[in-house]
Amino acid sequence: MSDSVEDSSAPLIEHLTELRTRLIRSVIAFLVGMVLVFIVAEPILNFLAQPIADVLRARGENPQLIFTAPQEKFFVLIRISVIGGFAVSFPVIAYQLWRFIAPGLYKNEQNAFLPFIFASPVMFLLGATFAHYVVTPLAMNFFIGFSDAIPTLARMLTGEGVGEVTEDSELRTVFLGSVRESLNLSLKFILAFGLCFQLPVLLTLMGKAGLVSARGLKGVRKYAVVGILLVAALVTPPDVVTQLILFTVVYGLYEVSILLVSRVEKQREAYLKAEGLWDEDIHGDGAFEDDDEEDERDGRGTKDDGKAADE
Repeated sequence: MSDSVEDSSAPLIEHLTELRTRLIRSVIAFLVGMVLVFIVAEPILNFLAQPIADVLRARGENPQLIFTAPQEKFFVLIRISVIGGFAVSFPVIAYQLWRFIAPGLYKNEQNAFLPFIFASPVMFLLGATFAHYVVTPLAMNFFIGFSDAIPTLARMLTGEGVGEVTEDSELRTVFLGSVRESLNLSLKFILAFGLCFQLPVLLTLMGKAGLVSARGLKGVRKYAVVGILLVAALVTPPDVVTQLILFTVVYGLYEVSILLVSRVEKQREAYLKAEGLWDEDIHGDGAFEDDDEEDERDGRGTKDDGKAADE
């Protein structure tokens, strides 16, 4: 009994040693990436603040951001370094993770799981790009322009002329953008849309695991539409155009996910049939047919049953 316990403890120690090695390499890669990004953190900050600068230039204002504390900009650059360092070192971290879990997977499981490691960062990058170049400019234009809409509305309600020139002594509100707050808003959009673009990857992986099906995703499509509308209303500013853009993109990703899950199911069906493991009594014939084909077949069956009953 003691021999078996000692024999079983050796592989555990080896796994823990390997895990420690993989973690150390990942941390080193992250620190190196963080230092490299910190060197170019200032240009990255200017790139992230470009949508705000464009909006201010369009309004005829000086495109500048302020910091209200001596340490504010330094910690903003540190935050950019942390996020950018993780992005730069992600290939190394993903490789170390893969090297740790791959020996415990079968060959077919490795082939099924490996594409998602590459697809996930690509889809996140697409979502981040969409957020930076499309959503963030619209949001900044709405929020900054909102300061002009309120005084104009107040003049209209009080009967004053909208185009009248105000006195210099009148209280005015001026946008002086904070570096920290502006960066936080831009990063929130990037993170939100990056995660939304993970929808096809997540649902396809769940489809491979048998947790979801194309028929089930089609059945909850109306609930998905409501959920996507709620997400669009919460994530984006109260701007109909921005909300419609987000809804169109995310719903398109949902439909793409249905197609990918359906393809995964057909591949699994073909594989099981080739291996002789497909049971018609359990799975049925044509288990992955489209809903339209199924409804048409059911309609023919109902008509045939009616004719037989009449005879």
